[in-house]
Amino acid sequence: MNLKHLIAAGAVAASAQLAGAATLPGPLVTPQWLNANKDAVTIVDIRDEPKTFTEEPKFEVDAKTKVKTLVKTGGHIDGAIPVDFNKIREERTVDGVKIKAQLPTADFFTKVMDDAGLNKTDKPIVIVPTGESVDSMDMATRLYFQLRYFGEPRDKVAILNGGVNAWIQAGYPVSTAKVAPSKGNWAAGAEDKAILASLQQVKQGLQSGSEQFVDARPTAQFLGIVKKPINKTAGHLPGARSFPTDAIVKPVGAAHEFMTADQYKKIYAEFNIQPESPTITYCNTGHLASGAWFVTHEILGNKNSRLYTGSMIEWTNLGNPTVALPD
Repeated sequence: MNLKHLIAAGAVAASAQLAGAATLPGPLVTPQWLNANKDAVTIVDIRDEPKTFTEEPKFEVDAKTKVKTLVKTGGHIDGAIPVDFNKIREERTVDGVKIKAQLPTADFFTKVMDDAGLNKTDKPIVIVPTGESVDSMDMATRLYFQLRYFGEPRDKVAILNGGVNAWIQAGYPVSTAKVAPSKGNWAAGAEDKAILASLQQVKQGLQSGSEQFVDARPTAQFLGIVKKPINKTAGHLPGARSFPTDAIVKPVGAAHEFMTADQYKKIYAEFNIQPESPTITYCNTGHLASGAWFVTHEILGNKNSRLYTGSMIEWTNLGNPTVALPD
């Protein structure tokens, strides 16, 4: 084959690859859309209990109506790449203090995703959590954030709204087959620092009043009634506003789903959060706060919204002040 034929063959192959890639409708997709485009995307399953990937889902059947209700997540969408949420973050040392669950380095994250079998292709990535809780949906948003931060463009990453549970409730089958991923070749790209808030930027924002701080933890933790053991002190950042965990998603049967922009605007108004103001979201480790960032940045379209991935575990263990109810 001469050079001319090689070039032509390459062009045909590239064209075929592009033709096989789907166009995402937005940062969220439905089970129906994913079912119709399953072969044109890369499905990445994210969960913190890997054993459920190969377990059968469990149902309860009403004795009178014979209606079957999903009560325990199990299985995965056929062809999905399994990723363990416990492995996507890294322990980092900041000012001599070891801090768990931090934003990983590019090399660390590349290895995690390659070990899971992720390849660099033209196909968009659809992240699929279990969908059984807000925690699980926020595992998806944390992986979404890290893929975006490490170079994946916005139109190439989405989340299945409601996760595996929504998929099952829509009537689609799941697989319980074991997956032995081959080594992938995905690589982290240029870091998008516009979506990340550093410790120093948090301090500057608090001092100048230029940022709106949104706390995405449960109300008791925001108030300082309850303190997570990983944090040195209880309470919240001075002046922060609460966007409590149970307001981030809504239950739909056994699934938990993100809502519409209009619904979030009403929720934000109730909590005195300005949807268009410069915003930094945080929680304990940047897990739940990634959901608040996703709502603000991706659903509401506030491009001046950043995630403080260090969150309270970094803030308090480095001796910075918090506000809580008086004893």
